[in-house]
Amino acid sequence: MARRENPEINAGSMADIAFLLLIFFLVTTTMNVDSGISKKLSEKPPQDYVPPVIKEKNILEVVINRNNELLVENERTELKDLKELAKKFIDNGGGVGKPGEDGSPGKPCDYCKGEKSEASSDHPNKAIISVQSDRGTEYGTYITVQNELLRAYSELRNRLSKERYGVSYDELEQQFQDAKKSAELKGRVDELRKKVEDIKISYPQIISDAEPTSS
Repeated sequence: MARRENPEINAGSMADIAFLLLIFFLVTTTMNVDSGISKKLSEKPPQDYVPPVIKEKNILEVVINRNNELLVENERTELKDLKELAKKFIDNGGGVGKPGEDGSPGKPCDYCKGEKSEASSDHPNKAIISVQSDRGTEYGTYITVQNELLRAYSELRNRLSKERYGVSYDELEQQFQDAKKSAELKGRVDELRKKVEDIKISYPQIISDAEPTSS
């Protein structure tokens, strides 16, 4: 009886199909990209730039050590208390603000509702929050601290916006964005821009990242 030969499988066409499928998935697959934290880096100052003298009371020091423990002004602090401590510091209003661009002298904060303590910040536009982490600090802890500080600014802005314009700052910003996209609301763009800038200038977000430690 004749010996039967095993039929050969042509693998060439299968390789072509696999290659085409690979190209298809590479072209059609979308990948999630982490946008990270939105931070605007400061421009490099000129060589003859002399940094202004900043009073120590106008700086709130926030430190995250390698054990992810939080210290505010060298005192152990719970994360849940950070937002209120930041609001108290920013909104203290114990002195006068920065001089105007036209040379006018700085004015007291007439919208601040803080204690006006001479030992804390003079004005929201002088209040600096300095955040220093350790190289061993977990990234998640650092992000959570930043979020709490941003929430402090957000709540202060929302409060002031409601007092001045009857809506929260979040709503005011949304109205501004909607007006820029709508032909019917185009006439309100400048008005809403001025309101948004007014609140941002009243409570500017001044958060400084200090060089991480290596303890």
